[in-house]
Amino acid sequence: MRGPIVSYGTDRVTRFPFFKIFITVQSNLSTMASQIPSLVELVLEASSLYKQTFPGETPQIAACAPGRVNLIGEHTDYNQGYVLPMALPLVTVVVGSPSPGDDAIIVTATGHADEPRRVNFSLPNKGSTLSPGVPYWANYVKGVIHHYRAQPLPGFKAVVVSSVPLGGGLSSSASLEVAFYTFLQQLRPDDGDKILKAVACQQAEHTHAGVPCGIMDQFVSVLGKEGHALLIDCRSLETIPVPLADPDLVILITNSNVKHSLASSEYAVRRRQCEKAASILGKDSLRDATLKDLEGFRDELDDVIYRRARHVIEENHRTVKAAEFLKRGAYHEFGQLMLESHNSLRDLYEVSCKDLDCLVSAAMEVNGVFGSRMTGGGFGGCTVTLLKAHVIDRTIQHIQERYHGTPTFFVTTPSEGARDLQLS
Repeated sequence: MRGPIVSYGTDRVTRFPFFKIFITVQSNLSTMASQIPSLVELVLEASSLYKQTFPGETPQIAACAPGRVNLIGEHTDYNQGYVLPMALPLVTVVVGSPSPGDDAIIVTATGHADEPRRVNFSLPNKGSTLSPGVPYWANYVKGVIHHYRAQPLPGFKAVVVSSVPLGGGLSSSASLEVAFYTFLQQLRPDDGDKILKAVACQQAEHTHAGVPCGIMDQFVSVLGKEGHALLIDCRSLETIPVPLADPDLVILITNSNVKHSLASSEYAVRRRQCEKAASILGKDSLRDATLKDLEGFRDELDDVIYRRARHVIEENHRTVKAAEFLKRGAYHEFGQLMLESHNSLRDLYEVSCKDLDCLVSAAMEVNGVFGSRMTGGGFGGCTVTLLKAHVIDRTIQHIQERYHGTPTFFVTTPSEGARDLQLS
């Protein structure tokens, strides 16, 4: 039932006649990397599950939002600093329909095996509140509903599917939050302000998932731009698109498939340490601090707090410089900053682990690799590597030989942010 394939430059766009959806299908640059499901495949999967769950019904609306990978600027967003992420072709899709009454029924095809895949609850349209609970994945959705900026919401039925790996540091949570917010915008439109949309999704994670995250993940999931990374000022929320569309260049994401249990708890610890450092330095945040400021208070800072602050201050400088190098096509210089970032996250911020260190070290041993670093909160998850397109398989093979675990590889380029999907 596939329609005609129409060429647009070097991309292939496949038109499905029963969907008003046009998608970019990436060229198969690697025979060894995992194939990323197309957007149409995810919509078909979600629609099929919807029909199985609600016999005799067909979803009427759909939305999607991407995960992200951060090229550089780690643990700076909650310090009001700079980050340089890009949206991914890995996405979360939500399909559904309005229903009578004030009840929400949500089913997910993606989740942990020991959690229920279906939740039912009443919408907070009569002064009630949505409290976090079990299953945990539903707390992200409840938070989005709670902070949605156009109330009251009608009852609805929805199905969620995602290609964003859980716990891999590619922000499956923000992808879910933003996709669901975009779905709600079709049920009851808000004013369309994209920045406030990202902020609402960030608040959802704070209040209902219990994670004091910065704004980066939700922001790039909303505002991501195909062919561009996004330099984000996490204080002013100003953005600068940075072109990243060189056909000879790709981003390799390597999932260690390791996630240590201390990741979420240590994230909150790092945030408190940064706040303490800023307070001692007399700054509103470490965004305002310089290395000279830090050294001036060296005797008042214990070694751990000093090292945390030093990472953030230097990482902000690295990120701004990296954006300039990327604009100029100075990939070797950009790659060097990626490696410096990883070393700082390993030694000063102490959020790396031997698995990530091994993946970075192995990647850097391949000629044609510009830079590599851990990405995300740390303690497992993924690395991100900038490299020449023609050395992808060689790099993957070398990493497989050097790494003791079983990694998963994704070859990606910058993709579009959240959007509605029109079903026929």
